[in-house]
Amino acid sequence: MEKIKMTTPLVEMDGDEMTRILWAMIKEKLILPFVDLKTEYYDLGLLHRNETKDQVTVDAANATKRLGVAVKCATITPNKQRMEEYPELTEMWKSPNGTIRSILDGTVFRTPICIDAIKPVVKNWKKPITIARHAYGDVYKAVDMETTEPGTATLTFTGDSGEVKTLTVQKVDGPAVWQGAHNKESSIRSFARSCFQYAVDTRQDLWFSTKDTIAKVYDGAFKRIFEEEFAHYKAKFEELGITYFYTLIDDAVARVIRSEGGYIWACKNYDGDVMSDMVSTAFGSLAMMTSVLVAPDGTTEYEAAHGTVTRHYYKYLKGEQTSTNPMATIFAWSGALKKRGQLDGLSDLVTFGEKLEEACFDTLNDGIMTKDLVGLVEPGFLATAVTSEAFLDAIAERLRNKLA
Repeated sequence: MEKIKMTTPLVEMDGDEMTRILWAMIKEKLILPFVDLKTEYYDLGLLHRNETKDQVTVDAANATKRLGVAVKCATITPNKQRMEEYPELTEMWKSPNGTIRSILDGTVFRTPICIDAIKPVVKNWKKPITIARHAYGDVYKAVDMETTEPGTATLTFTGDSGEVKTLTVQKVDGPAVWQGAHNKESSIRSFARSCFQYAVDTRQDLWFSTKDTIAKVYDGAFKRIFEEEFAHYKAKFEELGITYFYTLIDDAVARVIRSEGGYIWACKNYDGDVMSDMVSTAFGSLAMMTSVLVAPDGTTEYEAAHGTVTRHYYKYLKGEQTSTNPMATIFAWSGALKKRGQLDGLSDLVTFGEKLEEACFDTLNDGIMTKDLVGLVEPGFLATAVTSEAFLDAIAERLRNKLA
């Protein structure tokens, strides 16, 4: 069959460990046989990021702004243990996701991939819960340091006008650790607008939570800006019969557990990181969640919301077959291809992305799954655990039939 044409490249960001292996397999089995794939390739593997002093991450983000659509593999953010694992590293490089998000700004929307055979752990959840995660600032752009003696830390802002503001952070009587975080009003407003627009587009209620009772100025600014931006969307919300409300993060957690789902839960950067893992796991698996960054200018970056599956990677290096779930990575590719097709007016490319997702669901509904899902299926549903490669082959067979 003739391959589906593309006119504008995607930005392709390769990654690390087992997800890098799956990345190549997905392209080989599910995309390249059917699509005349055009990408601008950037290797965000840890060692290449180290070689380029992380410039490759910045280049990939800027290319995404230029081309409008990107697809990203999971990557390593090194900690002390990783520095020992990779002695070649010259620096404990920051999160590539954090770097990309700070350049693109916007909001990350994460939604579970649901199938009838796997019911959520929270028995009253009937519909998916979408996490809207602010993509800039807070702990991901924070600076920190360690001190070893008694003393006092201060926080000082020096304005371009010459105005100086100083706060005492804390006086300590011994060793301590310190952290300074920030956010920008322009980014918070973009976050709010993205959330309200996404709620309108998907016709879902929007919840927003912070802890303004404790962080009265910092989180208080988030609450205030959301209220100001909601004024522009209130009439549309009323017209669609959807609602917006604010509550504290701890109250939101309790409400979420008792709810039926079917809404968007907007969270600050770190809160969204944690809660999206909680929601995805409760619905089934970390590998069963879509993730897309939507920037204020419409730029989109699709990614897997989980890590690099290190344990499976070391098995793979020993020559062992693994049963690693590739669903989130497949849906990153299908989402990016559909978006590229929509922007370029290529209906065949959009249809391909849709049929790729349908082939995934057909495979799962036929009881062919990776090991992480087999133990979660409902009683009476017959499921067989297969290797990653066998799972991708089963999807490819069903995809070929759909495209024939």
